This record gives sequence, C-alpha cells and structure tokens, in this order.
Amino acid sequence: MRLSRVRILLPIAVLLILWGCSTAPEFVARHEPWRMDEENACLASGAVRESHYLRGRSALGGPGVCGTARPFEMSAAGRGRISMKPAALLRCPMIPQVERWVETVIEPAARMYLGASLVELKVAASYACRPINHQSGARLSEHGHANALDVSAFHLADGRVVTVKAGWHGDAGERAFLRAVHRGACDGFTTVLGPEADRFHHDHFHVDLARHGRDGLMRICK
Repeated sequence: MRLSRVRILLPIAVLLILWGCSTAPEFVARHEPWRMDEENACLASGAVRESHYLRGRSALGGPGVCGTARPFEMSAAGRGRISMKPAALLRCPMIPQVERWVETVIEPAARMYLGASLVELKVAASYACRPINHQSGARLSEHGHANALDVSAFHLADGRVVTVKAGWHGDAGERAFLRAVHRGACDGFTTVLGPEADRFHHDHFHVDLARHGRDGLMRICK
C-alpha cells in the first residue's frame, strides 16, 4: 500500500514542481560582447574603488545570461554622504554615473527647489534577473545585467520625503525638483524613464546604460 501511494504521489509532485517553474516570467536574451569589454575597461581604469559604502561582490548568478562579472554593492552615493536604501547591486560602469547624477544634479536641485539637503535615495530596484517590465516573453531587462537602477523617493535633511509617485504632480517645488532630476539623468544615462514614459514607471525613475540603435549611441529619455 505504501509503495502504491509513493507511485501515485511522485508524479503529482513532479508536476507541481514543473508548474511552479513555469510561472517564472520568461525573457529573450542574446550574447552581447560589449558588456564584458565595457566592464573590464571600467575595472581597469580605477574609476571605481572599494570603500565603506562600495563593496565588491562575487559574480551574480544567472540563470543564463543574467549577472555581471564583478558587481558592487553600493550603499551610499555622493562620496558616502547620501544613503541608498536598500543598497544597490550594480556593475562597474553604472557607479560613476550614479555618483555624477547625485552630486551634480540631485543634490543641487534639492537645495534649489526644496531648500534642503538630500540625505537618502530610496532604491526601488537594482539587480534582478527578469524581463523588461516583468512582462513574460520580453527582452531581458538591464536590471538582469546589474546595469540599471530604479529610484522611487528622495529623503531630505529636514525630514521631508519626496516620492516620484506623489511629487510628480505635487506642489510647485516638488514638481520642479523631480523634473530637474529626470532631465539631468538624461545627460549621463542612455535610458531614463519616468512617470510620463508608461504605466510601469508611474512611481519611480529608471536609469540604465543600455546600448540603443545600430551604433549603440542612441538615447531614450521619457
């Protein structure tokens, strides 16, 4: 009797496992040699160095083409002044651009339009092995290469929190601040998506360093 139960239950268990696996979103990906070349050049340049807020991690696992050779865990920007919570997992080329965005765009905009210093970025997403916008069958997201960062809110020294979701249509100061942050991101990143891009980005800014177009030089700023 016990053996019969095992014979009956085993196929059911296998089917349940397969069903569970099939629910994971599928994505389309291709081999892109430029990614490794770009990362190796960044690492060799010395532009990114480990510190108390920037720590190297072992290579991020797949499956397949997901991950990057030498990821970093970035827990702060602006030379450690601006916390990033939770810490972001990013590939080397992203880190100087995030630093530039924070120091030359976000911090000055916070002082100009909100009259307060920036103290923290709310990280909505960094590395994740998934398709674009979580849509099964889409291309692999830049998040899958640790080549993207999503920011949903900005914490100020006076205790205020400006969220992308509410602040985009908030008071005049919040609107001006968020639009300056979005506009400034377009100078450094190759992809910038915000509330006016589509329904998937209504509550955060997405920035990445994907290559667009035949020559890889096209930029997307929405």
